Amino acid sequence: MDTELRLDLLINDCVVVELKAIEHILPVLEAQVLTYMKLLKKPQGLLINFFNNNISKSMKPFVNEYFMLLPDTL
Repeated sequence: MDTELRLDLLINDCVVVELKAIEHILPVLEAQVLTYMKLLKKPQGLLINFFNNNISKSMKPFVNEYFMLLPDTL
């Protein structure tokens, strides 16, 4: 199966970002972010829903097993 990934943003070759503008975030959209992260071997993800007026409440962060491999920057 040869399918193209169509993620919205990839920041610093590390963070997968999916942008939505829908009333409710469905579990399938969360699974989409996690799938992109796993297929691309990226440690972080962020799902942002612009339907909500409060942007801080409309962001959902994700991390996976690749997050542990990031170098400490402290």
